[in-house]
Amino acid sequence: MMDLAPLWLSAKLAFVTALILIVLGTPLSWWLSQNRSRWQAVVQAIVAMPIVLPPTVLGFYLLILLGPHGAIGSWWVQLTGETLTFSFAGLVIASCIYSLPFAVQPMQNAFESLSRKHLEAAWTLGASKLDAFFSVAVPLSARGFVSAAVLSFAHTLGEFGVVLMVGGNIPGETRVVSIAIYDQVETLNYQAAHQLSIVLIAFAFVTLFGMFIINRRWQS
Repeated sequence: MMDLAPLWLSAKLAFVTALILIVLGTPLSWWLSQNRSRWQAVVQAIVAMPIVLPPTVLGFYLLILLGPHGAIGSWWVQLTGETLTFSFAGLVIASCIYSLPFAVQPMQNAFESLSRKHLEAAWTLGASKLDAFFSVAVPLSARGFVSAAVLSFAHTLGEFGVVLMVGGNIPGETRVVSIAIYDQVETLNYQAAHQLSIVLIAFAFVTLFGMFIINRRWQS
């Protein structure tokens, strides 16, 4: 019988990560879309780095940063008495950094495609910049939010190198589906590896297919 625990843990991690990235990535995406200073290119390059960095490199430095003697990890130990590494909380932080560009870039592109006349009309009617953002910019950029949520969820669901470096392989805590597949292959249990892989493949196809259908309807 297929072990569903890694699948549920991966889905939980991907959902939490996507939710956090939408919340935190929205103001960052808006700033990147509106800012034209020299710092915009610097921040944009930093955000995009997880796309080109090997996951093991990113995972290695996150392991140091989140470890019990790291800048963030030591603070977390003092606050909670527990370590961030080899924990679900550590996986969430690592996943947010790893999937950050997959959330920020679609939202940034959606914000950049907005016509400024819509915002100016809202300002003319007395709306503050914050009101105009939530009542005009966000609804008109809904397609970017959907793409950001889907891509960050799917990307987190399939990650391997970063979660292995930061979380290890603790059943029920950090053993996500990609690591479970690796374990099954190592033990030559190809049938179990096939079952888990097929579930991921099917889910990835359905998710992306749904996103493309939604985007096509928005364009029509």
